[in-house]
Amino acid sequence: MNGFKDPRLSHLKPVPVTAFTTINGCGLGNSALSQAVLNSRSGLGELTVFDIPFATPVGEIKEELPTIRPELVVYDSRNARVALAALNFAEDGLRAAVEAAKSSFGSDRIGVIIGTSTSGLSETELAYQVLLAEGHMPDDFHFLTRHAYQSTPRFLQKELQLNGPCFAVSTACSSGAKAIAAGQRLINFDVCDAVLVGGVDTLCRLTLRGFNSLELVSSDFCRPMDKNRNGINIGEGAGLLLLQKPALQYRHLPHVLSVGESSDAYHMSSPHPEGKGAVAAMNNALNLAGLKSGDVDYINLHATATPINDQVEAKAVFEVFKDSVPCSGSKGVTGHTLGAAGAIEAIVALLALQDQMIPGTCGLQEIDKDFHCHVVKDSLPNQSLQTVMSNSFGFGGNNASIIFSKDYE
Repeated sequence: MNGFKDPRLSHLKPVPVTAFTTINGCGLGNSALSQAVLNSRSGLGELTVFDIPFATPVGEIKEELPTIRPELVVYDSRNARVALAALNFAEDGLRAAVEAAKSSFGSDRIGVIIGTSTSGLSETELAYQVLLAEGHMPDDFHFLTRHAYQSTPRFLQKELQLNGPCFAVSTACSSGAKAIAAGQRLINFDVCDAVLVGGVDTLCRLTLRGFNSLELVSSDFCRPMDKNRNGINIGEGAGLLLLQKPALQYRHLPHVLSVGESSDAYHMSSPHPEGKGAVAAMNNALNLAGLKSGDVDYINLHATATPINDQVEAKAVFEVFKDSVPCSGSKGVTGHTLGAAGAIEAIVALLALQDQMIPGTCGLQEIDKDFHCHVVKDSLPNQSLQTVMSNSFGFGGNNASIIFSKDYE
């Protein structure tokens, strides 16, 4: 079930999250996402960046994206621009935090790990249109720097002038969460003093058509955990977090306690019907953090709004937590951002800690009567949260559950 277990992982120390930010369909920055989940305000709407032959709402970014500076134009893609927009959002202070870390530790000690699923696929789609029309690929198209998985983390590394380890993670919808796990390990094993982690994914034709061919796309606004749920809405976005080695001055900041991972490998696109992989990921996270199920105050669900996935996750959460822990899903706000989902939804969990609120489940009208876990429909402000979990379950049984604490004394 869980594969090889490295005994060193049971001794991983929590690491502080010194800055984080996001961009997605509901806006740019943490405040936009926080207000959207608190007020159940959906960022889903009409697709405008290209045409597809069927109707479905999407979580498309509406903000004007920055241009890539000339020295790095070979990396130019929608994915890179979305990542840059998040990085440069001064209000959340991520870029400033990276620069401060670079001054403290040196550029060689700062890594970059980014999860992605589509990467620069949209640019490749356009390039193939030129190939079909003109018989050759565009002269300025470079697969390794615009499409390949490592193109976005490499762009961020060069944009920030860092020299530490740099790689991508692509495990479908758990990619962004697994990037966070990898960052915690690099710091614990003294490979890095700080790691920029997260996920970035952007809309493309192949993803929308592919999920539609699997009959997983809803023609209406998605309804996570609802008895009448009928499919996902695809979104795009970035979630970026800076992890640093523990230090006294960061004890009041949120910390990554653990990331529980599993791989059930039950089916290429369907989870194990009994939720075995999801159960293993959540239990692994609890065990690595030295916690019991009753220590978790809130769970951000993967909650895709597909009939099978929500049913399996509800069953798995109930097996681990019974009905004692409030949980909700945020894809009715952002859409399913695929390779970025694990990072963006981790940020939802961090915002729940920051704002001491339990997000509602946007789109949920009537909970499925077969779900026995404690699903929250409407947001609950003025809570007392210390420890939260965020679930990300990907194709092929690639599962990850992150546990954050409000601080670490």
